[in-house]
Parts: sequence; C-alpha cells; structure tokens
Amino acid sequence: MSRLRIAEIFGPTIQGEGALIGEPTVFVRTGGCDYRCVWCDSLHAVDTEYRHSWSAMQTEEVWAQVQELSGGQPITVSLSGGNPAIQDFGALIALGKAQGYRFACETQGSLAKPWFGALDTLVLSPKPPSSGETLDWEVFADCVTAGQSAGQTVMKIVIFDDEDYAWAKEAAARYPDLPLYLQPGNPEVDPQVAVAAQDVADRLLWLVDKVTNDRWFAPRVLPQLHVILWGNQRGV
Repeated sequence: MSRLRIAEIFGPTIQGEGALIGEPTVFVRTGGCDYRCVWCDSLHAVDTEYRHSWSAMQTEEVWAQVQELSGGQPITVSLSGGNPAIQDFGALIALGKAQGYRFACETQGSLAKPWFGALDTLVLSPKPPSSGETLDWEVFADCVTAGQSAGQTVMKIVIFDDEDYAWAKEAAARYPDLPLYLQPGNPEVDPQVAVAAQDVADRLLWLVDKVTNDRWFAPRVLPQLHVILWGNQRGV
C-alpha cells in the first residue's frame, strides 16, 4: 500500500460545491500542491509552511479513519487538497469501492493519473486568470482522457471577474460535452474572518445575471454552500 501525505480527514459533512453539492461526504484533504493560486482558501493544505501539520499515513490508516468517521456506512469520499493528483490514491479507492463507498476527486487538471478512471466523479477545476496560474491545456486533455472510465467527469470553474467569465466561456467551448458548473469566487480566505452573507449573495447574483443576460444556458450556477454555512472554517 502507498504512503499518503494528508493535511486533514473530516466529516461526515456535506459537499459544498459543484456536481455533488449537498451530498453527505467524508473529506480526505491532501497536503501539497503544484499551484499557488492568489485566492487559495486552503493554504494549510498547499503552503509548505504548514507541512509540519501534515501526516504521512499508510493507505490502510487513511481508510480506517474514513470508516470510523462514517460509522462503516458507505458514503461519498472526496479527495481534495491541495492537489490530490500529486499522490497515488488507487489503492484507497479500491479498498473503499470494495465496501460500497463512492469516490470523488477535485483537481485543477494539471496532472493526469490512471486512478482517475476508477472514480465515481472526477471534477476538473481549471483555474482562471485571476488565480495567477496558467493552465496547460494539453495536460488538461490528458486528465479528461484518464477520467474516461469514471462514472462522470465534470468541469467546475470559479469566477471572480469579467476576465474569468470570458475565460470560462472559452474553456466550455473546448469541452462542450463536459457538464459545467460555475461558482462565484470567495475573496475572503482568512478562516478567522467572518464571511458576510450579503457579499456572498451579491457575488452570486452578479454571476447569475451574467449568464442569463448572455443567454448562456449551458452551465449551472451554484454558490459555495459551505461558505454560506461555515465561512472559511477548516474541517467542515
């Protein structure tokens, strides 16, 4: 079994965004990322400044904790980060699926892994210009290919401004067959600072108005439900 670098394992709670929004979930959050988005809301799982808080765990240890949190009842397990694609989750997925658990993974599409195809849901979330990162579309295509045998592969894009919105339209044109989810970005990333409910609503309304006024009916526009409920708290 492989050794995994884990920032935190928590739940059960609900998935706060994307295709599985509202679904009961246990989260396995990895430590480490090949990106450093300027608005990252999970720096504790990205920045090596926090590496002392990450745990090196055997696959069986991770699986035992997932089982304990879920009470042994099959549930969706979300692999997040950081970038979970840095590591090998094939063995964990095999262990869980043998016992009826479902697996989802969200990654930016910067690294393709064979185990993508074993997922129930692969969420590819390419980062728009406001992130400060530049996507390699050839590698992204490799990720789509790697996920061809997954239960479903979807694309989710965070939108902060008009440039991000235009970029999302171009991304959607590249992959018109991928179900698309858009959500307004959260500029407040400090877990100690409360998120204003009206600010969340205003940003969501801005994005809803953009797609409806443009008659762009392909994407689903969703809020970050976890931000509405818990702000930027860790582990929820």
